[in-house]
Amino acid sequence: MQIKFPRIKVTVKNVYEECHHGLKKGDSFIFEDFTKTPAGFCEGATSALFPCLYALSFGACFPFEENQRSIHTTCPDGGKVDFFSEVIEEGDIKPCFVDKEKHTGPNPKKMVISVDEVKGKCFYNYKQGDSFEVEGLRTIEGFCGAAYHTLFPVLFALNFGGTYPFEENINSLSTVTCPDGGNIRFKVTRADKKEEQ
Repeated sequence: MQIKFPRIKVTVKNVYEECHHGLKKGDSFIFEDFTKTPAGFCEGATSALFPCLYALSFGACFPFEENQRSIHTTCPDGGKVDFFSEVIEEGDIKPCFVDKEKHTGPNPKKMVISVDEVKGKCFYNYKQGDSFEVEGLRTIEGFCGAAYHTLFPVLFALNFGGTYPFEENINSLSTVTCPDGGNIRFKVTRADKKEEQ
C-alpha cells in the first residue's frame, strides 16, 4: 500500500543561545514527508523531532496544543532552540481529533510490545512470543535501550492516536526491527480502544 504522508512545516520559534547550526528565530523548513529532512536543517534537531514528525504522519493529535495537528519541541543541545511543527497538508491517514472539551490532561494508553520474530542471537535473550506492557510513554525496566529507541516513535504515535491503515489491526505496527543486525522484529499494539471522536 503506497501512502501519501502529510507535509509538515517546522518553524524556529525561539533561539536562546547561539545555535551551532546557525538557526535563527523565524526560520522554517518543509518536510515533504517525515522521511525527508529538508536541506539545511539540523540533524541533531531532527533526532529530537523525529517521534513528533512520525506521530503527526500517522494521524496523531495533540489535544494540549491549540492546533491538535501540531506540537512544540525543544533542541536536545541544552534547549537552545524551540521548534513548532505543524501539518500544512494532510496525507492519506485520517487524523484522530480529540474533543477538547473532554480533554482534561494526560491520557496514557496501554500498549503491548511483543516479539514477533527472532532471526538470530539477542543479547537480551528475547524469544518469539515474549511480551511487555507499556503505559503511555513510560519505559520498561531492564528493556534493551537500542530496541526501545527504535520502538519509541511508534509508542509515541500510538499513545496520541496514530494508526497504521496498512496493517490488519490499524492500532498495531508489526514491522519494528531491532537495529542490532535485525535479529528481532517487534509488534506494537495499542491495547486501549482508540478514543471515539
